[in-house]
Amino acid sequence: MRTLARPIGLGLAARDDLGDVIEWARRARDTGLDSVWIHDSYYERDAISFGSAVATSLAAEPESPFRVALGAVNPYTRHPVVLAMTGSALDELLPGRIVMGLGTGLPLRLKQMGIPYDPAEAVERVSETIDRLHALWAGQRLPSATPGLPPIQPMFPPTHRIPLFIAAYRREFVALAGRKADGYLARPAESIPSLRGILERLRASALEAGRDPAEIETAGYLLSLVDKTRREALNRAKREPFVIYMMSVLGDVSLHRAGFEPELRDRIAAAWRAEDYTTAGNLIPDELLDAFMLCGTREDVAAKAFAFHANAGLALPLLQPVLQEERQIDELLASATLYAEHVEATATAAEVPERPLVIAGPEGSPTLRDDRRLGFGELFRRRAGAVWEVLRPFAFTASIVPITAGGAIAAVDGAFAWVPFLAALAAGVLLHGGTNIVNEIYDVRQGIDTITSPRASHAIVKGRLTERQAYAVALTAFSLAIGIGLYLTWLRGPAIVALGLIGLVGGYTYTAPPFQYKYRALGLPLVFLLMGPLMTVGSYFAVTGAW
Repeated sequence: MRTLARPIGLGLAARDDLGDVIEWARRARDTGLDSVWIHDSYYERDAISFGSAVATSLAAEPESPFRVALGAVNPYTRHPVVLAMTGSALDELLPGRIVMGLGTGLPLRLKQMGIPYDPAEAVERVSETIDRLHALWAGQRLPSATPGLPPIQPMFPPTHRIPLFIAAYRREFVALAGRKADGYLARPAESIPSLRGILERLRASALEAGRDPAEIETAGYLLSLVDKTRREALNRAKREPFVIYMMSVLGDVSLHRAGFEPELRDRIAAAWRAEDYTTAGNLIPDELLDAFMLCGTREDVAAKAFAFHANAGLALPLLQPVLQEERQIDELLASATLYAEHVEATATAAEVPERPLVIAGPEGSPTLRDDRRLGFGELFRRRAGAVWEVLRPFAFTASIVPITAGGAIAAVDGAFAWVPFLAALAAGVLLHGGTNIVNEIYDVRQGIDTITSPRASHAIVKGRLTERQAYAVALTAFSLAIGIGLYLTWLRGPAIVALGLIGLVGGYTYTAPPFQYKYRALGLPLVFLLMGPLMTVGSYFAVTGAW
């Protein structure tokens, strides 16, 4: 079984297709990674269920040292007895290869669920949870929480050793990890200077408790986004909602240690709360992302992960993809291999330098102009993909069906002709595509389409296509439709001009000035008229020359 020269893990959220998560975990094991860490993310899906499925898929190979970690579960939402039962069941699946992280999560999430939270009490609760888990896993009884009732008697066999990590960043939790836990788990979006200070505090606490700091394992999620170039990765990161959110909740101490003013965070957070995600992304400078996450090529990500290891003392970096998708997993596994092969000299060069305090402005909007390393083929592929997205071809049935209906009626009447029918079909689809693009441009301007809109195209808001480029594609589509219209005018006469003008003006001004009738509650009736009677009657006339 392959094992990399240095331990490194993969962090995954309990989301997306379960089969994909299982396959990614197996590939991480086959690549030689140390572990996969699956974290709870309220209100998505359950990390323990995903972890159980992953553990089951790996159980057939007991000789593998690959570990499955829950990072982290919450004693506020899962009673320690339930956590003990969970650990016991998982340990039977993967004996000696289960890790459990404990954390209290965001107080905001607990309050949303009506669970009271007190910062001082939270430390004590995690501490008591560790004690109870150790007792239950050792087969010991616990006194009943209600007087007069029998004690809690574990009915599962004693487990193998399940390391308990504390997942938190507050000083009191770090000290608790040094005194009592088997490991410490750093949160996503932590900088090297801040993490270095946290781990120094962890070691000091361990020494005060008479423990050897080397016996406390340190792991940390490193938010990662890989692309062909560093510029492209940074641009893409600034358009991802999760990244924007993480930059909007950075702590004052973390910001100061990394060389930034909290005012920058506050401006990003204000735009986030206003749901102005484009502005929020534009406010994020490259330096902020470089300090708190890993962006760039697979080589860049490997070098920065090594910097966290060499300069902050992080023993087990956990590469956590911002975009949980096939290509990103492939790139991160390649980065993990490069990380394990990294030499000390490279790590020293990756040290994050001191930088002045930064206040960014919206003029730093990311574009593709700064990309110099993408080849023509890759640039063409990406641009073509963005054009395909803004054209929204999945919606073309709305124009194809009525035009085909007109052609079908012409066939029933015995007057069908292929050439004018195909010309009318092409012109209708081109008008529809141009309308879709203009619609997207103005929906983005109006703030209707944002990076969190689930059904919208994201080509413009995520910078894959500029507004000017989108306009050029729309005008090209309209121009081609006009050219076809001139042919049909020569074939059928000036009535085609009237039909074409109604379609062109109606499509363009669906969202564009001067009418913008979509925003005046007239969208549905006018779409019905344009794509119902107009297209059906118009295509019949184009095919037959009759009404």
